[in-house]
Amino acid sequence: MATMVQAIRMALHVGEERLGVTDIFGEDVGPPLGGVFTATQGLKTAWNTPLDERGIVGMAIGLALAGRRPVAEIQFCDYAFNTIDLLKIAGNTYWSSGGDWNVPLVLRTPVGAGIRGSIYHSHSFDAQATRTPGWKIVMPSNPRDAYGLLLSAIVDPNPVMFLEPKALLRVKARPGEEIPGEPKDDKLLSKMIDAPLGDRSKWKPQWPDLEELYIPIGKARIAREGRDVTVLTYGRNVPMSIAAADELAREEGIEVEIVDLRTLYPYDWDAIVESVRKTHRVLCVNEDTEVTNFGEHLIRRLVEHLFYELYAPPKLLAGANVPGIGLADNLEQASVPQKDGIKKAMRELARHEP
Repeated sequence: MATMVQAIRMALHVGEERLGVTDIFGEDVGPPLGGVFTATQGLKTAWNTPLDERGIVGMAIGLALAGRRPVAEIQFCDYAFNTIDLLKIAGNTYWSSGGDWNVPLVLRTPVGAGIRGSIYHSHSFDAQATRTPGWKIVMPSNPRDAYGLLLSAIVDPNPVMFLEPKALLRVKARPGEEIPGEPKDDKLLSKMIDAPLGDRSKWKPQWPDLEELYIPIGKARIAREGRDVTVLTYGRNVPMSIAAADELAREEGIEVEIVDLRTLYPYDWDAIVESVRKTHRVLCVNEDTEVTNFGEHLIRRLVEHLFYELYAPPKLLAGANVPGIGLADNLEQASVPQKDGIKKAMRELARHEP
Protein backbone atom coordinates (compact mmCIF):
# COMPACT_ATOMS: atom_id res chain seq x y z
CA MET A 1 0.00 0.00 0.00
CA ALA A 2 1.21 3.50 -0.84
CA THR A 3 2.37 6.12 1.59
CA MET A 4 0.81 9.56 1.40
CA VAL A 5 3.82 11.03 -0.40
CA GLN A 6 3.70 8.23 -2.97
CA ALA A 7 -0.03 8.88 -3.42
CA ILE A 8 0.65 12.56 -4.06
CA ARG A 9 3.35 11.69 -6.59
CA MET A 10 1.07 9.28 -8.43
CA ALA A 11 -1.73 11.87 -8.53
CA LEU A 12 0.67 14.41 -10.02
CA HIS A 13 1.72 11.82 -12.61
CA VAL A 14 -1.92 11.27 -13.59
CA GLY A 15 -2.36 15.04 -13.66
CA GLU A 16 0.44 15.67 -16.13
CA GLU A 17 -0.37 12.64 -18.31
CA ARG A 18 -4.16 12.91 -18.52
CA LEU A 19 -5.53 16.05 -16.87
CA GLY A 20 -3.59 18.84 -18.53
CA VAL A 21 -1.06 19.74 -15.82
CA THR A 22 1.65 21.73 -17.60
CA ASP A 23 4.03 22.81 -14.83
CA ILE A 24 4.95 21.32 -11.46
CA PHE A 25 7.45 23.60 -9.78
CA GLY A 26 8.98 24.95 -6.61
CA GLU A 27 12.19 24.86 -4.61
CA ASP A 28 14.02 21.53 -5.30
CA VAL A 29 10.85 20.18 -6.96
CA GLY A 30 12.60 19.18 -10.19
CA PRO A 31 15.54 16.83 -10.67
CA PRO A 32 17.70 15.64 -9.09
CA LEU A 33 15.95 15.86 -5.69
CA GLY A 34 12.30 15.67 -6.71
CA GLY A 35 11.05 17.57 -3.68
CA VAL A 36 12.31 17.76 -0.12
CA PHE A 37 9.79 15.01 0.76
CA THR A 38 10.24 13.24 -2.65
CA ALA A 39 6.69 14.06 -3.79
CA THR A 40 7.78 15.09 -7.29
CA GLN A 41 10.38 12.47 -8.22
CA GLY A 42 10.23 11.29 -11.83
CA LEU A 43 7.63 13.78 -13.04
CA LYS A 44 8.05 15.05 -16.61
CA THR A 45 6.86 18.62 -16.03
CA ALA A 46 8.69 19.25 -12.73
CA TRP A 47 11.21 22.09 -12.56
CA ASN A 48 13.17 24.02 -9.96
CA THR A 49 12.71 27.62 -8.89
CA PRO A 50 14.90 29.99 -6.88
CA LEU A 51 14.27 30.27 -3.13
CA ASP A 52 11.49 32.78 -3.70
CA GLU A 53 8.01 31.98 -2.41
CA ARG A 54 6.54 35.20 -3.79
CA GLY A 55 8.01 34.38 -7.17
CA ILE A 56 6.51 30.88 -7.03
CA VAL A 57 2.99 32.12 -6.27
CA GLY A 58 3.25 34.97 -8.76
CA MET A 59 4.47 32.59 -11.47
CA ALA A 60 1.61 30.19 -10.74
CA ILE A 61 -0.96 32.98 -11.11
CA GLY A 62 0.61 34.14 -14.37
CA LEU A 63 0.76 30.65 -15.84
CA ALA A 64 -2.85 29.97 -14.88
CA LEU A 65 -4.06 33.23 -16.43
CA ALA A 66 -2.07 32.41 -19.58
CA GLY A 67 -4.02 29.19 -20.08
CA ARG A 68 -1.71 26.70 -18.45
CA ARG A 69 -2.50 24.43 -15.51
CA PRO A 70 0.25 24.73 -12.87
CA VAL A 71 0.84 22.90 -9.60
CA ALA A 72 3.15 25.00 -7.43
CA GLU A 73 4.82 24.01 -4.18
CA ILE A 74 5.81 26.09 -1.18
CA GLN A 75 8.42 23.83 0.43
CA PHE A 76 7.13 24.49 3.97
CA CYS A 77 4.00 26.46 4.81
CA ASP A 78 6.03 28.56 7.26
CA TYR A 79 7.31 30.47 4.22
CA ALA A 80 3.88 31.04 2.69
CA PHE A 81 3.05 33.83 5.13
CA ASN A 82 4.97 36.36 3.03
CA THR A 83 2.74 35.60 0.03
CA ILE A 84 -0.63 36.53 1.56
CA ASP A 85 -1.28 39.50 -0.73
CA LEU A 86 -0.60 37.32 -3.79
CA LEU A 87 -2.84 34.56 -2.46
CA LYS A 88 -5.60 37.16 -2.16
CA ILE A 89 -5.10 38.12 -5.81
CA ALA A 90 -5.33 34.49 -6.91
CA GLY A 91 -8.47 34.07 -4.84
CA ASN A 92 -10.29 37.20 -5.95
CA THR A 93 -9.57 37.19 -9.70
CA TYR A 94 -12.55 35.08 -10.76
CA TRP A 95 -14.88 37.15 -8.55
CA SER A 96 -13.48 40.56 -9.46
CA SER A 97 -13.58 39.79 -13.19
CA GLY A 98 -17.24 38.83 -13.02
CA GLY A 99 -16.41 35.24 -13.91
CA ASP A 100 -14.42 36.13 -17.03
CA TRP A 101 -11.04 34.89 -15.72
CA ASN A 102 -10.42 31.53 -14.12
CA VAL A 103 -7.22 30.80 -12.18
CA PRO A 104 -6.75 27.00 -12.44
CA LEU A 105 -3.82 26.50 -10.10
CA VAL A 106 -3.01 24.16 -7.22
CA LEU A 107 -0.74 25.30 -4.41
CA ARG A 108 0.75 22.43 -2.40
CA THR A 109 2.50 22.97 0.91
CA PRO A 110 3.45 20.71 3.85
CA VAL A 111 1.97 21.80 7.17
CA GLY A 112 2.10 21.09 10.87
CA ALA A 113 4.35 19.57 13.48
CA GLY A 114 5.41 16.00 14.17
CA ILE A 115 8.81 15.77 12.46
CA ARG A 116 10.94 17.82 14.90
CA GLY A 117 10.97 20.69 12.43
CA SER A 118 11.42 23.27 15.17
CA ILE A 119 10.48 26.92 14.88
CA TYR A 120 10.75 27.42 11.09
CA HIS A 121 9.36 24.12 9.80
CA SER A 122 6.42 23.27 12.05
CA HIS A 123 3.76 25.94 11.55
CA SER A 124 0.18 25.29 10.53
CA PHE A 125 -1.56 27.25 7.80
CA ASP A 126 -5.20 26.21 8.04
CA ALA A 127 -6.45 29.29 9.89
CA GLN A 128 -4.70 31.65 7.49
CA ALA A 129 -5.81 29.66 4.46
CA THR A 130 -9.47 29.65 5.44
CA ARG A 131 -9.52 33.41 5.87
CA THR A 132 -8.32 33.93 2.29
CA PRO A 133 -11.57 34.01 0.29
CA GLY A 134 -11.71 32.54 -3.21
CA TRP A 135 -9.62 29.48 -2.42
CA LYS A 136 -10.78 25.93 -1.86
CA ILE A 137 -8.77 24.38 1.00
CA VAL A 138 -8.21 20.63 1.42
CA MET A 139 -6.14 18.55 3.85
CA PRO A 140 -6.06 14.73 3.58
CA SER A 141 -5.53 12.31 6.45
CA ASN A 142 -4.65 9.17 4.46
CA PRO A 143 -3.05 8.25 1.11
CA ARG A 144 -6.29 7.45 -0.72
CA ASP A 145 -7.82 10.79 0.19
CA ALA A 146 -4.59 12.54 -0.78
CA TYR A 147 -4.75 10.93 -4.22
CA GLY A 148 -8.44 11.61 -4.81
CA LEU A 149 -8.46 15.15 -3.41
CA LEU A 150 -5.40 16.14 -5.43
CA LEU A 151 -6.99 14.92 -8.66
CA SER A 152 -10.12 16.93 -7.82
CA ALA A 153 -7.94 19.96 -7.08
CA ILE A 154 -6.14 19.62 -10.41
CA VAL A 155 -9.34 19.66 -12.48
CA ASP A 156 -10.92 22.52 -10.52
CA PRO A 157 -11.12 25.71 -12.60
CA ASN A 158 -10.00 27.98 -9.75
CA PRO A 159 -7.38 28.01 -6.97
CA VAL A 160 -7.12 25.06 -4.60
CA MET A 161 -4.72 24.93 -1.66
CA PHE A 162 -3.57 21.39 -0.91
CA LEU A 163 -2.24 21.20 2.66
CA GLU A 164 -0.07 18.14 3.30
CA PRO A 165 0.35 17.03 6.95
CA LYS A 166 4.09 16.42 7.22
CA ALA A 167 3.75 13.85 10.01
CA LEU A 168 1.63 11.61 7.74
CA LEU A 169 3.65 11.77 4.53
CA ARG A 170 5.52 8.50 5.26
CA VAL A 171 2.48 6.71 6.75
CA LYS A 172 1.16 3.81 4.69
CA ALA A 173 -2.46 3.31 3.79
CA ARG A 174 -4.59 1.00 5.90
CA PRO A 175 -6.90 -1.69 4.47
CA GLY A 176 -9.65 0.01 2.50
CA GLU A 177 -7.48 3.02 1.66
CA GLU A 178 -5.84 1.56 -1.43
CA ILE A 179 -5.29 3.67 -4.54
CA PRO A 180 -6.97 2.13 -7.60
CA GLY A 181 -4.32 0.59 -9.81
CA GLU A 182 -1.43 0.52 -7.36
CA PRO A 183 0.36 -2.82 -6.86
CA LYS A 184 -0.44 -4.63 -3.63
CA ASP A 185 3.23 -5.22 -2.89
CA ASP A 186 4.72 -2.21 -1.06
CA LYS A 187 8.27 -3.09 -2.08
CA LEU A 188 7.28 -3.44 -5.73
CA LEU A 189 5.64 -0.01 -5.71
CA SER A 190 8.75 1.51 -4.12
CA LYS A 191 10.96 -0.14 -6.73
CA MET A 192 8.74 1.23 -9.49
CA ILE A 193 8.36 4.87 -8.44
CA ASP A 194 10.90 5.74 -5.71
CA ALA A 195 14.20 7.11 -7.00
CA PRO A 196 17.31 5.25 -5.82
CA LEU A 197 19.90 6.79 -3.56
CA GLY A 198 23.01 8.16 -5.21
CA ASP A 199 23.18 8.82 -8.96
CA ARG A 200 19.69 9.27 -10.40
CA SER A 201 20.68 10.67 -13.79
CA LYS A 202 19.58 7.56 -15.71
CA TRP A 203 16.67 6.55 -13.48
CA LYS A 204 13.12 6.67 -14.80
CA PRO A 205 9.99 5.61 -12.89
CA GLN A 206 7.77 2.76 -14.01
CA TRP A 207 4.31 4.05 -13.24
CA PRO A 208 1.57 1.56 -12.36
CA ASP A 209 -1.63 1.53 -14.42
CA LEU A 210 -3.47 3.97 -12.19
CA GLU A 211 -7.18 4.66 -12.32
CA GLU A 212 -8.63 8.10 -11.75
CA LEU A 213 -10.35 8.67 -8.41
CA TYR A 214 -12.05 11.95 -7.59
CA ILE A 215 -12.95 12.65 -3.98
CA PRO A 216 -15.34 15.62 -4.07
CA ILE A 217 -14.06 18.85 -2.58
CA GLY A 218 -16.46 19.87 0.17
CA LYS A 219 -17.39 16.34 1.28
CA ALA A 220 -16.45 15.07 4.74
CA ARG A 221 -16.22 11.41 5.76
CA ILE A 222 -17.11 9.67 8.99
CA ALA A 223 -13.78 8.16 10.01
CA ARG A 224 -15.31 6.49 13.08
CA GLU A 225 -18.95 6.01 14.05
CA GLY A 226 -20.01 7.06 17.55
CA ARG A 227 -22.95 8.19 19.67
CA ASP A 228 -21.57 10.19 22.62
CA VAL A 229 -19.28 12.93 21.26
CA THR A 230 -18.51 14.37 17.83
CA VAL A 231 -14.91 15.28 16.97
CA LEU A 232 -14.40 17.65 14.02
CA THR A 233 -10.85 17.35 12.76
CA TYR A 234 -8.59 16.84 9.74
CA GLY A 235 -5.08 15.92 8.68
CA ARG A 236 -2.70 14.51 11.28
CA ASN A 237 -5.27 14.71 14.06
CA VAL A 238 -7.63 12.23 12.39
CA PRO A 239 -5.63 9.03 13.11
CA MET A 240 -4.66 10.46 16.51
CA SER A 241 -8.33 11.07 17.38
CA ILE A 242 -9.32 7.62 16.17
CA ALA A 243 -6.67 6.03 18.40
CA ALA A 244 -7.87 8.06 21.39
CA ALA A 245 -11.50 7.16 20.68
CA ASP A 246 -10.71 3.45 20.36
CA GLU A 247 -8.96 3.48 23.74
CA LEU A 248 -11.87 5.31 25.35
CA ALA A 249 -14.36 2.81 23.95
CA ARG A 250 -12.37 -0.16 25.26
CA GLU A 251 -11.74 1.32 28.68
CA GLU A 252 -14.96 3.22 29.45
CA GLY A 253 -17.54 2.35 26.82
CA ILE A 254 -17.65 5.92 25.50
CA GLU A 255 -18.23 5.95 21.73
CA VAL A 256 -16.85 8.98 19.89
CA GLU A 257 -17.68 9.88 16.31
CA ILE A 258 -14.76 11.23 14.26
CA VAL A 259 -15.66 13.50 11.35
CA ASP A 260 -12.72 13.91 8.97
CA LEU A 261 -13.57 17.20 7.31
CA ARG A 262 -11.06 16.66 4.44
CA THR A 263 -12.11 20.04 3.03
CA LEU A 264 -11.71 23.12 5.20
CA TYR A 265 -13.46 25.31 2.67
CA PRO A 266 -16.11 24.84 1.48
CA TYR A 267 -16.62 22.51 4.45
CA ASP A 268 -19.39 19.93 4.71
CA TRP A 269 -21.86 21.70 6.99
CA ASP A 270 -24.55 19.08 6.47
CA ALA A 271 -22.27 16.29 7.72
CA ILE A 272 -21.26 18.38 10.73
CA VAL A 273 -24.86 19.13 11.69
CA GLU A 274 -25.96 15.52 11.23
CA SER A 275 -23.22 14.24 13.55
CA VAL A 276 -23.69 16.90 16.24
CA ARG A 277 -27.45 16.36 16.27
CA LYS A 278 -26.74 12.68 16.97
CA THR A 279 -24.19 13.16 19.79
CA HIS A 280 -25.12 16.64 21.12
CA ARG A 281 -21.49 17.22 22.14
CA VAL A 282 -18.67 18.52 19.94
CA LEU A 283 -14.90 18.81 20.11
CA CYS A 284 -12.82 20.59 17.45
CA VAL A 285 -9.21 19.40 17.18
CA ASN A 286 -6.43 20.92 15.09
CA GLU A 287 -2.81 22.03 15.39
CA ASP A 288 -3.08 25.72 14.52
CA THR A 289 -2.77 28.27 17.32
CA GLU A 290 -5.92 28.51 19.41
CA VAL A 291 -6.51 32.26 18.98
CA THR A 292 -8.56 33.03 15.81
CA ASN A 293 -8.57 29.33 15.06
CA PHE A 294 -10.64 27.66 12.31
CA GLY A 295 -12.25 25.51 15.01
CA GLU A 296 -13.48 28.67 16.71
CA HIS A 297 -15.43 29.51 13.57
CA LEU A 298 -17.05 26.08 13.53
CA ILE A 299 -17.97 26.39 17.22
CA ARG A 300 -19.45 29.85 16.68
CA ARG A 301 -21.62 28.58 13.85
CA LEU A 302 -22.70 25.50 15.79
CA VAL A 303 -23.70 27.62 18.78
CA GLU A 304 -25.72 29.93 16.52
CA HIS A 305 -27.55 27.08 14.78
CA LEU A 306 -27.71 24.24 17.32
CA PHE A 307 -27.52 25.98 20.69
CA TYR A 308 -30.60 24.29 22.15
CA GLU A 309 -29.49 20.85 20.95
CA LEU A 310 -26.10 20.92 22.71
CA TYR A 311 -25.71 19.02 25.99
CA ALA A 312 -22.30 20.52 26.78
CA PRO A 313 -20.31 23.64 25.86
CA PRO A 314 -18.34 22.95 22.65
CA LYS A 315 -14.61 22.50 23.17
CA LEU A 316 -11.59 23.51 21.09
CA LEU A 317 -8.33 21.60 21.45
CA ALA A 318 -5.71 23.35 19.36
CA GLY A 319 -2.12 24.47 19.27
CA ALA A 320 -0.82 26.66 22.06
CA ASN A 321 -0.73 30.38 21.31
CA VAL A 322 3.07 30.50 21.14
CA PRO A 323 5.26 32.00 18.39
CA GLY A 324 6.66 28.66 17.26
CA ILE A 325 7.23 24.98 17.95
CA GLY A 326 10.28 24.00 19.98
CA LEU A 327 12.78 21.41 18.75
CA ALA A 328 12.81 19.31 21.93
CA ASP A 329 10.18 16.57 22.06
CA ASN A 330 8.61 17.88 25.26
CA LEU A 331 8.25 21.36 23.77
CA GLU A 332 6.71 20.10 20.54
CA GLN A 333 4.29 17.83 22.39
CA ALA A 334 3.26 20.66 24.69
CA SER A 335 2.59 22.94 21.71
CA VAL A 336 0.14 20.86 19.67
CA PRO A 337 -2.59 18.32 20.57
CA GLN A 338 -1.48 14.82 21.54
CA LYS A 339 -3.46 11.60 21.89
CA ASP A 340 -3.77 11.72 25.69
CA GLY A 341 -5.02 15.31 25.63
CA ILE A 342 -7.57 14.48 22.96
CA LYS A 343 -8.74 11.49 24.98
CA LYS A 344 -9.12 13.63 28.10
CA ALA A 345 -11.18 16.24 26.24
CA MET A 346 -13.42 13.51 24.80
CA ARG A 347 -14.00 12.04 28.25
CA GLU A 348 -14.84 15.41 29.81
CA LEU A 349 -17.38 16.18 27.11
CA ALA A 350 -18.99 12.75 27.31
CA ARG A 351 -19.39 13.04 31.11
CA HIS A 352 -20.72 16.59 31.12
CA GLU A 353 -24.34 16.79 32.18
CA PRO A 354 -26.55 19.70 31.07
